[in-house]
Amino acid sequence: MPHQLTPTERAGPAVQAMFGAIARRYDLANHFLSGGLDYLWRWKVARLIRKWLPQSILDMATGSGDLALTLHRACPEALIVGADFCHPMLQEARRKGLKYLITADALQLPFEDTKFDVVTVAFGLRNMASWEAALAEMRRVLRKGGHLVILDFSLPEAPFRWVYRPYLHFVLPRLAGWLTGEKAAYEYLGDSIEQFPRGPAMCTLLAQAGFAETTFEPLSAGIVALYTGCRAE
Repeated sequence: MPHQLTPTERAGPAVQAMFGAIARRYDLANHFLSGGLDYLWRWKVARLIRKWLPQSILDMATGSGDLALTLHRACPEALIVGADFCHPMLQEARRKGLKYLITADALQLPFEDTKFDVVTVAFGLRNMASWEAALAEMRRVLRKGGHLVILDFSLPEAPFRWVYRPYLHFVLPRLAGWLTGEKAAYEYLGDSIEQFPRGPAMCTLLAQAGFAETTFEPLSAGIVALYTGCRAE
C-alpha cells in the first residue's frame, strides 16, 4: 500500500529540498516520462485561458516555469507572475527568460486581494500542506469572476488503472531515479497521486472553497485531470 503522506511531508522542508535536488533535471524527466504529453497538457490549459482574455495570471507552484512560458506565448499581453516555494526551481525558470518570479508560500501569498484574473497551478496543489488553505488563498487573490485552473496527475479507470499503478509505483521511480539521481522523489510522486482528490471529489473540494461552475476533464486516458472553477463573489 502507498505510504500515507502527512501534511508536513507534503510541503515541509524535505519536499522543498527534494524539488531543489532535481531542479536541473526536472524538465528532462518530465518530458521523457510523459512521452512528451506534458507539452500537450500545458497547451490545452493555455488555449482555454486565452479565451478569457486575461490581463493578469498567477502561476502557482510554477517550478521551472514551463506552464508560465506557455501562457506567455498564448497570452502575450497578460502580466504573468510565477510563484514557488523552491528557489532552485525558480532559478531554472529565470534561465528561461521569465521575469516576474517570486519565492512564496502558497498558504500565505504576498499579494493583495482580487489581484489576478486567472490563477493556475500545474502539478503543485497535490504537494501543498493544506489543499483547503491553498485554495482559499488562490480564491482570495482572484478578482470576482476570475478563474482557477488546476492541472494535476490522477488515476485512470479500470482496466487501464491495473497497468498504470505498477508503472507508477515501480517502473517510473526507477526510470526517474536513473535520470535525476533522486529515486525517492518519484516514489513520493506515486504516493501523493494516490491520495490526491480526483474527479467529483476535487470538484467538491473546489465548491467548498468557494468556487462556482466547477468542471473536470480527464486527459490522456485519465492519468492527468484538468479542473476549473470561478470566483463568483
